[in-house]
This record gives sequence, C-alpha cells and structure tokens, in this order.
Amino acid sequence: MNGSQIIGFGHYVPDNIIKNSEIEARFGLDAGWIEKRSGICERRYVNDDQALTDIAYGAAKMAIEQSGYGLDEFAMLLLATSTPDHLLPPSAPLLAHKLGLANAGAIDLAGACSGFLYALTLGDGFVQTQNKPVLIVAANILSKRINPDEIASAILFADGAGAVVLAPKPDAKSCILSAKLVSDATDYDLIKIPAGGSRQPFSDDTQLMDTRMTMQDGKKVFAHAVEMMSDVSQHCLNEANIGAADIQHFIPHQANIRIINKVSDRLAIEASKVAISLDKYGNSSAATIPLTLSLYHQRGLIKPNDIILMATIGAGFIGGATLLRV
Repeated sequence: MNGSQIIGFGHYVPDNIIKNSEIEARFGLDAGWIEKRSGICERRYVNDDQALTDIAYGAAKMAIEQSGYGLDEFAMLLLATSTPDHLLPPSAPLLAHKLGLANAGAIDLAGACSGFLYALTLGDGFVQTQNKPVLIVAANILSKRINPDEIASAILFADGAGAVVLAPKPDAKSCILSAKLVSDATDYDLIKIPAGGSRQPFSDDTQLMDTRMTMQDGKKVFAHAVEMMSDVSQHCLNEANIGAADIQHFIPHQANIRIINKVSDRLAIEASKVAISLDKYGNSSAATIPLTLSLYHQRGLIKPNDIILMATIGAGFIGGATLLRV
C-alpha cells in the first residue's frame, strides 16, 4: 500500500466584502458588537449570478495547478458542501466537467461544517488503495441560505472555497498521522434548514423562512462545539503519541473566536500556533479549514514536515479531527 501527501493547495473568496458595520446597522447593534462576540470583522458574499460550482472551481483550479498533475490523471473528486448548485443532480460531476477531469469519479459529501475532514479522511484511503490522486474541495455559499432576520446566523456565515490535492507517495506512510470522526445526534436539529427534505418537503404552503438556515440555542451549540472538538483533538494527539507542544499549527473550523480560544486553552496549544482566518472571511462552513490551510501555505507559514492539527464540528452534530504531516 502506498502512502499519501498533499501536493496542492487552493482557495477562492468572492470579491464582495460585507463589513460588520452594515450588519450592525441593519439590526441596530452597537459598533463592535459582532467582532466582540465572534471575532469576525468582515466576510465575503458572492454575486447574485454565482453558484457553488463557480467558486469551487477557483479553489480547485489553484490546487490542481500547484500539484503538477495533468487533468486526465485525477481519479476522484470529492466535493464537501451544504449549498450545491441544485438539490438534484449533485454538483461534483458538474465541477469535474468544468475542470476537465475526464477520468475522475465525482461525488458530493453533505457533512455540514465537518465535510472537509471527512472528505480528506475518505480521500486518503482512496489514494492509498488505488494509487491515484484525489481532488478534495470544500465550498459553500451561505449568504443565500441564511435567515437575514436572525442575528445568530446573519453575523457569522459567509461564502468561500478551499481545496487540496491528495496524491500517492510510494514507499511512505499516510500524511494523516491520526484521525477521529464522531457523531452525536442528541441535539440533532439545533442548526437546520427546516424545509426541502423528506421530513418537510416543499409545498405550496412552505414559508420562505423554512427554506433558510436557523440556529437555535447558541449556548448549547457552543458547549457541543467545545466538547466535541476538544475530545477528538486530544484523541488524535494521544493516538499519534504527539504532544500539543510538538505541533506547528492548529487549524480549527472557523466557527467563532470564543470556541477556538476555548478549545485551544483546553488542549494547551499556544496562541501563536492557532491559525485564524475568520476575522476577514467569516464562517464558510466546511470551507474554513482548507481555506485557512491554503492561505497559510500561500504566505509561506506552512513548511515541509510541519505537523498540523485540524478539528471541526458540524450540524447534526458530526465532528472530527486529523493530525497531518505536510
């Protein structure tokens, strides 16, 4: 069995910058209220004519070009998203077509904010057994799914995309040193879009707000996030016999700065090792980790053989962590 390595990084964010001041004025909030509670200063929104595959394309193209692989060499495209172009058909085949990946299978993964780490773990197994490269993309357009009248979601969510190319590495181990994926549906519906599934299908009586994301009980969401992200992260460190002091970077899901700080404190990770992008780009769900990873790589902050801990939680709740050597 071959090993694996990440050999391409990519990201894309839309041009439209939405400052906190715009949202604070709309809700009648004091200046600085959003940044104080979330760590977010601004976020990016797409244009009206942009769809999910449009922004995913930008991140994917960047990662492919970095990898050096030909388009016909890719065997699989995994697209982690909660906001596809359409409910049916899936968006991954369309993205593969736009990119020119003529020999690649393609599938959507609906893992909410945890989608990228699930895709990375699944992709790693494919690379090792099939000895062929995989393109992993996470992208979301949440500006078209949030409830504009709900403060909890309106202040946090954003649009963006991130991507990596995972490739075979002969006679080597996996770049993933350890991984832990978990789920806990005790509070399954705290974050949801009520209508559109088989439980509540669209009908003539469907209210517009039932087609938008809603987040109930922020305190419970916070507690679940801190507990789950801390637990899976510690499990990965223990499994790999690596201490928090031995990692070079911690890239958590960019949900909220208070969650990030709490998890970092629990794990005893130095603040200088915690990667942050939510201040400028907000929370784009599954895209936040690969977006942050690519931004830090672009800035030269990630070096060969760096050990990176990544952790996340998503609606449902599903979560996970991976310990990665680049």
